[in-house]
Formats: sequence, structure tokens, C-alpha cells
Amino acid sequence: VLYYEAYIVKDPGGASYDSEGGNPVQKYDVLNEEQFQQLNRHFADTGFDARMGGEVIKELLAELDLVEMLAQLKEEIEATKSEAKRKTIVKRLKVIEAFLDSGNRPEWMMLTYLPVLPPDLRPLVSLDGGKFAVSDVNDLYRRVINRNQRLKRLLELDAPEIIVRNEKRMLQEAVDALFDNGRRGNAVKGANKRPLKSLSEIIKGKQGRFRQNLLGKRVDFSGRSVIVVGPDLRMDQCGLPKKMALELFKPHLMAKLEEKGYATTLKQAKKMIEMQTNEVWECLEEVVESYPVLLNRAPTLHKLSIQAFHPRLIEGKAIQLHPLVCAAFNADFDGDQMAVHVPLSDEAIAEAKILMLSSMNILLPASGKAIAVPSQDMILGLYYLSLEKADVKGAHKLFSNVDEVLIAYEQETLDLNARIRTVVDGNIVTTTVGRLILKSIMPDYVPENLWNRVLKKKDIANLVDYIYKHSGIQLTAEFLDNLKDMGFRYATRAGVSISVDDIKTPERKEEIIRAAKQKVYEIQKQFAAGLLTEQERYNKIIDIWTDANNAIADELMKLIKEDKEGFNSVYMMADSGARGSAAQIRQLSGMRGLMAKSDGSIIETPITSNFREGLNVLEYFISTHGARKGLADTALKTANAGYLTRKLIDVAQNVKVSMEDCGTHEGVEVSDILVGNELIESLADRVYGRVVAKDVIDPVTNEVLLVEGQLIGEEEARLIREAGVRSVVMRAPATCKAPKGICAKCYGLNMAENRLVKPGEA
Repeated sequence: VLYYEAYIVKDPGGASYDSEGGNPVQKYDVLNEEQFQQLNRHFADTGFDARMGGEVIKELLAELDLVEMLAQLKEEIEATKSEAKRKTIVKRLKVIEAFLDSGNRPEWMMLTYLPVLPPDLRPLVSLDGGKFAVSDVNDLYRRVINRNQRLKRLLELDAPEIIVRNEKRMLQEAVDALFDNGRRGNAVKGANKRPLKSLSEIIKGKQGRFRQNLLGKRVDFSGRSVIVVGPDLRMDQCGLPKKMALELFKPHLMAKLEEKGYATTLKQAKKMIEMQTNEVWECLEEVVESYPVLLNRAPTLHKLSIQAFHPRLIEGKAIQLHPLVCAAFNADFDGDQMAVHVPLSDEAIAEAKILMLSSMNILLPASGKAIAVPSQDMILGLYYLSLEKADVKGAHKLFSNVDEVLIAYEQETLDLNARIRTVVDGNIVTTTVGRLILKSIMPDYVPENLWNRVLKKKDIANLVDYIYKHSGIQLTAEFLDNLKDMGFRYATRAGVSISVDDIKTPERKEEIIRAAKQKVYEIQKQFAAGLLTEQERYNKIIDIWTDANNAIADELMKLIKEDKEGFNSVYMMADSGARGSAAQIRQLSGMRGLMAKSDGSIIETPITSNFREGLNVLEYFISTHGARKGLADTALKTANAGYLTRKLIDVAQNVKVSMEDCGTHEGVEVSDILVGNELIESLADRVYGRVVAKDVIDPVTNEVLLVEGQLIGEEEARLIREAGVRSVVMRAPATCKAPKGICAKCYGLNMAENRLVKPGEA
């Protein structure tokens, strides 16, 4: 009707579709051209009235009696049985009630005047070369104005009905395109064959007004650059290029130059900064000292993606980042960029220094485990330091104290990995020189079983956790820095490198593969004879090759572990957890094994070669399926995860910790999570960091282990585990009775700081 393609009946006036009058025309019936001509011929004199276009719709809306409609719809909803019908009636009721509540009228919803966007929001930008870049909205407005003017002229000239009607339709289309281009019919395209951006497109989506300019915007006092590693930085420092600092702190710098009397006017100060005189650098050092800076790496996925650092001015153009905070930012140095922001107000500076410094954010908010732990080279260095060799210089000697050991090592009469005996804390301990060097940077109370062992990734993490729990955050940050320096130093000293000869291939490989091929041949024969179904044949073949692959891998790991008494470079990297895994070593020197197709099913012919021998063309081709699927899956997963995170954040926006205790006695009962007989998550792990809602009773002695309202820490979780308690009723957000948000007791522990969450946190 709006597009002048059909008529709507305004007044039926006794008209009917057949000559007997058995099928009368109703109000609001939509007619095509043919029907209209026929009815108009017969019933024009009885008051029949049908029209097209926006005007008639507006008149019809004006005739509606909302109160009467409301009563009518309520009767209909009582009478109807169909679910679909009820749904549509409910939708209509909502709209009518909204009109009645707000005192608006339906006909006011039709625009007779078009509001115009302020010119600042649809600017004309002059480009070099005398051309102008026009905002799309301007084009859409121009079309509306042109058509409106032409319509006025046509009406003044008393043009034929068909021409006026066409012009009205085009005007309607132009207005629709202005509000939402492409919603109806074809989108209006601009000069460069691209659909014009309408008003609704300016608002919605990631590039829209809300997400681009209102919820997050570009700010002053910020910059971005590539990051490089800064191994000599302290935990709470970052390297800031002088050029960036000069720009970031320009206003502060000008004030400082005037204050010290180097410049008398701002103009002079500006000139000095442009000349980059010695006084400028001197003042810049002073200014930078009093401001922490915030570093952020996109995507910002958790609170550790923005951390504060004390800047250290450096030459060059790249930001230097401390190696231990890389895990939190998920950063690496293959060309990642990071943004720098300067907090200006006193409150912002205080918050950055107290809450956001990287040395304060050692723990993951998700689990309470340390995230700032050494990785890669550092792990390799510490692992090498803690290994022991039997037959090297000075092995099996007895020393009277640790100092004697270190002197002997400095005099080079003792090897770093030599197994020796010495007195530590009044006991004779069998250890190595490397482990004693490691112990020298640890606090004295660290028990022997934590340092006197081969340190792998897990052990180092446990060590950091232990020190954090026993000496707090300040000491842990210092310890981590020392650990990092020691790791790098000894990784360098060890000079671990890989050659092709480090990749050993087991001698029995050919024999194992030959046996597997023979077994597969037998299975194929049984299948051909009809003894096996297709599925059984497939499963059996997959099992044969999996077993063969595992057999080769076991031989290989044994071989590589014994090579050079456990000092084989490839083995050291994988065993310490620095880089690589048994599965990757297996592909390098065992066999690559079974590959997946793009749909995830396994191809039954495995790749029997490894990377050391090289793959033939067919094997290489087979392996491309799985590789491609892996990359595609990763990309798709990321997008989905991001969208779900956004939805979750929007839902939980108002749930803040509003009070200490809501006083409820309700809770949620939890127990071990089992799938079949396999333990997925134990009860003790599930209730850790939560508050007990009902007393926990020992199932054997019937004594009260924990009382209602008690926070379950590690000690309490251990009690629950040892007593064999089956289930615990704990306070939970779902049963919280706080009028707004949630209370601290129902939320439980703040994992990142290892204490009960405070009111006001979100």
C-alpha cells in the first residue's frame, strides 16, 4: 500500500466480491489494481472508498479506538485455543497498552516532517585536489529533497494521476532508504557501487555510533608501538621510547621547563622541545618519575590485559616489556603492538600504583594460580641448573658448608651438575652445585623437597605459589625477578642447541611398521571374506596403527632420554616444559601417525614417515587436510568465544558486590563431578573459596568439621577431603538474598587476592 502497488479499503460502503452480496468487502482489505477497478465501477455510488499510499494509512490509524481494541483483543485471547494466535494477540496487546500508557496516538507514528541530522554529524571533508568527500547521509537527504520538490511541482501543474503516484512512491522509497537502506528492496548505491550508509547503519554494529564512539573512544595522552623483550627490567617497569615519552608528557614537560626557569614562555618551551636540547631530556626524566603508565594489548580479555608500569626511558622506537608479564597479556615478540596510556588525575595515578602495578598482579583472577611464572628459556635454564650428572669433575665429594661448594665451583674444580654432599641447615644433603646456587635466591624457609629436585615447569609454578602464600606479594615479585635473571643466565651458559643428530630414530621402527602392515592385511582379508562389517574393519585398522605409533613413541622416548645421560637438547626442552612435547618429538623422529580429514574423521592410512626422513608427496598431501581444519577451527572458535563473552558481560553488568552478608541460610548442595568412574572435579576443589551454608559433619565421628558462615580455605578443603565428606551445602549467587547485586559471603573468595571479595567490586 505504501509503495502504491495495492489499495486498502477505507470504507466498504456495501460493496461485495460477488454479485449476490454473499462475500462482502471488509474494511482494511487489500486489493490489487484489477479488483479495485471492478469494485469501483459497480459500487462507487454506494460510498465505497479504497485508496493507496501513506495518506490513507495515516487516516486509518487516526480512526482507531484503542480502548475498544484493547477490550476486543482481551475477549479474543480468552476465546482462542491456538497457541500461535495467542502469541500474535499478546504482541498486539503490548503495543496498544504502551500507546495507552504513554498517551501517544498511532497516527503520530507517521512522519509528516523529516528531522535533519546536525551538519557536524555528516561533515563535508575537503580532500587535496579540490574534491570533497561527502557523507552518505547527505546523499540520502539530497534524494529525499529532490523528489519532494519534484512532487510539489507536479502537484502544482496538475500532472496525471499515474505520474504523481510514481513520484510519491519514489519519495517513500527515498525516505525508507534514509532510515534503513537495503531493508526493503534493493539498497541505494553511491558513485562507487557500494550501498550508502543509512541512519540506522550509523548507529548499529561494531562500527556504529555506540560501540565505536560512545562506549569506547580514542583518547589523548596515548600512543602505540611494537613491543620487544626487556630482560633487564624489574617486574614493575617497562621501557618507554624517548620519542613517545616526549609526546605523551608534552604539557607536563612544558610546565617543568618553565618551573625550572629554562624557558620563560610556553612558546620558548615548545621550541626547546622541538630542538630536543639537553635540558629537555633532564626535565623529561623528572616528569616521567612521578607518573606510572598503563600498557594494554588488544584483545582485552581479562583484567590482566591492562597493567601499570613505571616507565624507563630508552632509545629506539619500540616499547620494552618484561618477559614475565607476557603470559598475562598473551603477548609474544613476533610483531605484537601495545598501547600506552598516561593516567592524569591523582585518583587515577593512585589506583594505577596500588591496584594495577604488574608486580601486584601475579595471580590469575580465574583460579588464584600464579600467572607470572618463568616460561621457555627461563624454564630451560633453571631445569639445566637443577640436573645432576654422576661422573663429572668433583662428583661425590663431601663439603662442610655451602660457601665451600661455591668457592670450589668458582675455582673450576667442581662441575655445575656434579652430585655432591654438603651440610644445609645442620643436615647432610645430597644435592648439586646448581641447586645450591638456586637455593641462594630463595627465602630460608623453603623446604628441601621444593628446591632439591629437577625443576620442571610444574615445580617452578609450585615454588612460586609456596613463596607467595608464605611471604606475600612484594617478596614474590623480587623472587620472580631473580628467578628470571638466573634462568636466562644459565640457559645462555648451557648453550642448548638442536642438530639433526639430536633427533634419534628407534631401530625397531621399520620392524614395528612391517608388523602393523601385516596385521592390516589380515583384517582386509577377513573383511573381503565377509567376516567383518565396514565399521569393525575401520575401527580395527585405526587401533592397529595407534598401537604401532605408541610403540614407536615409547622406544623413541627411552632412546632420547638415555642419550647423553638426559642432556639431549630436544629431550631437555620437552621434559622441562620449555617448548615442544612428546607428541612433537614423535612426529620429528618416530612416525607422524594418523591424520584427520576436514570433517574430523580419521584417514585410515597413516603417515609412516617422520620429518627427519621427510614425507613423500602423498603423505604431504594427506597432512594438509588436518592442518587446514586446525586453522579454520581456531579462527571460528575465537569469533564465537568473543560474542559469548560480550553477551555474558551485558547480562552480568549490574551484578556487583553490594553488601557484606545478606543473612540467608540457603545454599546449593555440591558433590564430586563424576563421568562414569572418572573424577572430573573433586568436592574439595569445588568448595574451595566458598562459604559454608550448613554445618559440615564428619560422616564417621559425627563431629562438626565446619560451621555455617565459615570460609573454606586450603586447610578447610583438606579437612573435607580427608574426612571423606560426600556433599557440602555452600552459599551461592543463585540463592543470595541481597536486594541489589550480590553479597560478599555468597560470592566467596576473590581468587586474584586470596581474600573475601569486598563490597563495591564487580
